[in-house]
Amino acid sequence: MGRLAHTIYLAVLTGIVVFVFIALAFYGRSYYTTSVHERHFHEQNELLKPSGFVGHGIGIAGSAFMVIGVFGYMARKRFRRLSRLGILKHWLEFHIFLCTLGPVLVLYHTSFKFGGIVAVSFWSMVAVVVSGIIGRFIYLQIPRTIEGREMSLNDLNSMETDLYDRLKDQFQVAPQTLSKMNTALLQAMQPEETNYLIRIVKRFLFEQKLVRQIKHELRDQGIKGRNLRKSTRIFKSKIILNRRIAWLSSMQNFLRYWHVAHLPFALIMLVIMIVHIVIAALFGYTWIF
Repeated sequence: MGRLAHTIYLAVLTGIVVFVFIALAFYGRSYYTTSVHERHFHEQNELLKPSGFVGHGIGIAGSAFMVIGVFGYMARKRFRRLSRLGILKHWLEFHIFLCTLGPVLVLYHTSFKFGGIVAVSFWSMVAVVVSGIIGRFIYLQIPRTIEGREMSLNDLNSMETDLYDRLKDQFQVAPQTLSKMNTALLQAMQPEETNYLIRIVKRFLFEQKLVRQIKHELRDQGIKGRNLRKSTRIFKSKIILNRRIAWLSSMQNFLRYWHVAHLPFALIMLVIMIVHIVIAALFGYTWIF
């Protein structure tokens, strides 16, 4: 999948989640804003209540999406027979899509009423989604091959050297610009701030400022048009790679700790969800089946 196709793919997945969220909010805006005690008399109650035709249906769909998203991604990671079935990175993105769309549907299935043991499952689901966003950020900071394998520090250093050579030989970037960038990156690798959250924010702000400065210097050197865009893109790649080298050990440790927090919430959510489904079926809430 090319860069443009991948961008479109991600845009479509994101668009589906946003569209579903807004469409359901618009369709049931009157019902969901009515107080819980008065909803029984609302004209959409038979459709949108948790056991209603629409409410029950989106609950089933949301649960199915989460189960498929979780176990599909786990199977792709653990079974060798599936190792050639698509790129792991794309599987992770689809896993995130299903495990975001699913909770959105489950949220509307509850009609924003939380109580009893189902509340534990719901808040576990919220914890899974939030921790998933954090985990996605950590995952992106660890460089990987296109197959999803973690790259070694030697691989990263070799890539950084190649980018440096391309800037120097292919685009004839002035040595002082490269030297200035390297000096700034070396200083950034030794931050004074000990708080990781503040350090991350400062690093991203520093990178944006550095890219603007470099782009201005490239223009002063007479590099324009297509070459300016290409060389700026390589500079960005080198800066990002430098950050990932600096953070590699920390992010690998964070990812291990993250699994310890993410998996228990996911298991609690799935177990209670299964219990909820079984009890609902025993009481005759079988939707159209």
